Amino acid sequence: MNSRPPGGGLLASLRGLLSTALTMAQTRFELLAAELEEEKLRLLGILAYGALAVLLFCIGLVFLAIFLTLLWWDSHRLLVVGICTLAFLLGSGVALRLAQRQSHRESRLFAASLAELKQDREALRAHLEKTGESQAR
Repeated sequence: MNSRPPGGGLLASLRGLLSTALTMAQTRFELLAAELEEEKLRLLGILAYGALAVLLFCIGLVFLAIFLTLLWWDSHRLLVVGICTLAFLLGSGVALRLAQRQSHRESRLFAASLAELKQDREALRAHLEKTGESQAR
């Protein structure tokens, strides 16, 4: 007769566990790839719209400076040019400071993947504890 246990034994259980772990890893890597693609598209959109906004804003500021200079050409042209220059430099300083602050923020990239991996680890730990308890009996 066959002396193997009805469940297939320890080796079959380990194979099943390995197969499950590999399937979970593949799923998590697919999720990771999808998150990377989504983040790439989001960043490209932000960069494109941001570059367009900056370009149009700069053109608008130049035309405003020209308009104000021409408006007060006869009386205060140097004052207007100086004020416009100061405003441009202060604006660039504020923008630089905001960019630095933004660069120091924590990224949420891979947050979903990390949460799923944590759940997988906890489920695997619970399964191993349950299997260890049943084999001890």
